[in-house]
Amino acid sequence: MVSKPDSRSRLLHPLVREGGRGGHLRRATWDEALDRAAAGLKGAVDRHGSQTFGLFSCSKSTNEMNFVSQKFARVVFGSNNCDSCNRT
Repeated sequence: MVSKPDSRSRLLHPLVREGGRGGHLRRATWDEALDRAAAGLKGAVDRHGSQTFGLFSCSKSTNEMNFVSQKFARVVFGSNNCDSCNRT
């Protein structure tokens, strides 16, 4: 039987890493964490181009949700790399 973590083990606040890959994690605000994530994504696009990213959506989502996901990938990331598991 798989044990389920209780609510005491859940993270309640975002964590950011200090000092690169081997650095320690510290508590951050949501704004700081989201800004760091956005900067990381932008940095990857700047270094490797917009086709660096892809998006995978779920076939159990509605057609409308899959359409919005593809639109997001194309407009925000500039990538046509969109796929879902609904073709199997």
